[in-house]
Amino acid sequence: MARDARRLEGRFTGAHTVAADALVPESLPAALQGMDVAYYLIHSMGGRGKDFAARDLQAAANFATAARAAGVQRIIYLGGLGNSDDRLSKHLRSRQDVGEQLRKHGPAVTEFRAAMIIGSGSASFEMTRYLTERLPVMIAPKWVSTRSQPIAIGDVLDYLIQALDRPETRGRIYEIGGADVLSYREVMLRYARLRGLKRRIIMVPFFTPQLSSYWVHLVTPIPAGIARPLIDGLHSEVVVRDDGAQRDFDVQSMPFNEAILRAFDRSQSPGPESAWFDADDVRALPGDFHGVTQGMLVDRRERKCFASPADVFKILSGLGGNRGWLYADWLWSVRGIMDVVIGGVGLRRGRRSPLDLRVGDAVDFWRVDALEPNRLLRLRAEMKLPGRAWLEFIVEPDEAGSTLQMTAYFEPRGLLGQLYWYAVMPFHNMIFGGLANAIAHRAAGTRAELPVAS
Repeated sequence: MARDARRLEGRFTGAHTVAADALVPESLPAALQGMDVAYYLIHSMGGRGKDFAARDLQAAANFATAARAAGVQRIIYLGGLGNSDDRLSKHLRSRQDVGEQLRKHGPAVTEFRAAMIIGSGSASFEMTRYLTERLPVMIAPKWVSTRSQPIAIGDVLDYLIQALDRPETRGRIYEIGGADVLSYREVMLRYARLRGLKRRIIMVPFFTPQLSSYWVHLVTPIPAGIARPLIDGLHSEVVVRDDGAQRDFDVQSMPFNEAILRAFDRSQSPGPESAWFDADDVRALPGDFHGVTQGMLVDRRERKCFASPADVFKILSGLGGNRGWLYADWLWSVRGIMDVVIGGVGLRRGRRSPLDLRVGDAVDFWRVDALEPNRLLRLRAEMKLPGRAWLEFIVEPDEAGSTLQMTAYFEPRGLLGQLYWYAVMPFHNMIFGGLANAIAHRAAGTRAELPVAS
């Protein structure tokens, strides 16, 4: 289930996907109809507005109420570890309050509580990974000495799947963790050793959570809006105190070192199934593009390509990430830095796979909005802009091979949006013209392209 089910279809071949939004109650009955068990893996952190905890509670109440009405027998929920007697952060408290809300309004709940999950999709793990990879010397706040019990994503999946066939776990709360209890400082240093990196961590007393979140935003692809609640949560010790999960499930906890190596191997594979940023910072859902509308500003270029549509599209499908943008990469980098400074995502997300694209994939500060193999690729801008923007590529076959049409669309927001468009137009002429030429050249080898119109 997702707000736009198309984003799931490319990942789960043969699965039935449905469109629904937990914050829109009327969308839920059809999605839950005929279900026996529902997994609840939703959170609102990083969404629009600051009060993610209130949105989380509302979403859980809506979902649980609809599940009960649809005859769902059980909800399996993945929440956050932490001693409720301690002074939990807003993030950790919210994770446990969601469990209470599901129990209050819905059918029986099996709740799992986990600390940092080691694997793609875990923002806390990615934050730790990026900091360790990029900083030889880390100035860290005192929270790096807090103990945690990280768990491999494979172990989490084992617990979630085994719960399906264990109805006796209804109404139970299970604390789950890996084989090792480590401080966050030890987590980063162990990661560094496994990667062959020499790292040093210096603890200082003046790093506030707010300051830490801005630093994480600048150094890693994690936005400050997600980093802040995560950092707040790092003050709380998150270790397993109840061994009920070990008694009731057949899961052998993976050692930390093995979990790190597996996570790294999977993230480096040519086409990993997921990336943590695929679901991050989605300001508008894919599919909301309606072509040229009143007031839209358009920059369109065409190039003849002495190559087949498939060869041209292969070049398009590899844009961004480590490969870059084929022309004037330094200008793309400057635009990315500017975006980071004003709170945007910049170019730091990269892309899930260097070759494969799916609708909903993040590509630097773009997101794949539409994809028709060998014909259409449309990217939606997710950088900070006074309006909405798309970059569209259409490849059509012709007698010479193919024609590439590249179009930038911009819906300005007020006078500031208009001023922005005309201010960057000279750079567009250079960047977009150069990019169109470079795509045609790459597709056809060393043969030159013939400009048709600009």
